[in-house]
Amino acid sequence: MSYDEVLKAVFALLDGIDLASCMAVCKQWRHIARDDYFWKCLCAERWPSICKRPSPPTVTYYKLYQTFYKQQCHTLLPPRLSFDDLEFFFDIWTEEKLIFSEVVPGPVLLAGIRAPPPGVCDILRFHLEGPECKMTLPVEPRVKIHLSQILSVSVLVGRKDSNEVACVIDGSVFDYIDRTAYRAMAFEYLDFSPVHPFIPNIRAWISLLFMEDGNEGVIDVFGIELDFRDAANSREEVLWLLDVLDWK
Repeated sequence: MSYDEVLKAVFALLDGIDLASCMAVCKQWRHIARDDYFWKCLCAERWPSICKRPSPPTVTYYKLYQTFYKQQCHTLLPPRLSFDDLEFFFDIWTEEKLIFSEVVPGPVLLAGIRAPPPGVCDILRFHLEGPECKMTLPVEPRVKIHLSQILSVSVLVGRKDSNEVACVIDGSVFDYIDRTAYRAMAFEYLDFSPVHPFIPNIRAWISLLFMEDGNEGVIDVFGIELDFRDAANSREEVLWLLDVLDWK
């Protein structure tokens, strides 16, 4: 078996990323790895129906794979916003009574709850003490809420650099209580700028972090968490998402 035949036998076993890496080794490897048979096989594994067409595509299967394959990791450019430029406005009501109202600077929200109070469940404590980017703030003084009451929340975000404001959550009701994670949750679909019409529905979530009060149907709220778990988890992703809101 010749050297070229050995390479062809090995290349047929590789996935797209490894096969593309082989193309960078030398001219001989590149010439063999560019054989469209390998890329047709890879396309057939990923998109079987495209190889069932009676006529071949107008471009090579290598070009098809290169065009449509999406890398799992994306590198974002530095965001145009900074948490130093932002402040968040939180208002929470039980029916007609305002129980929490705060203006929170971006860095304070990003700093989070550094020391969860005694009595917090382990799941919630591990979450708050984890290394992931979080936006949390303590509720001081703590608030006791009866779950029979209708509880709603609004969150606005303001830009200090332009004095503009955008809506994150507008009067959403806390209608889901997760007693395993000790969270009462509400959400709102974000309102994006008309300049970005093709962004899909993305939700902003807000959670009341609580402990059991000891009384039936009453929760002891010690913190609030805001997140965009549908689309943004890192600090940079959150800033990019906020940047495309409908700022007024």
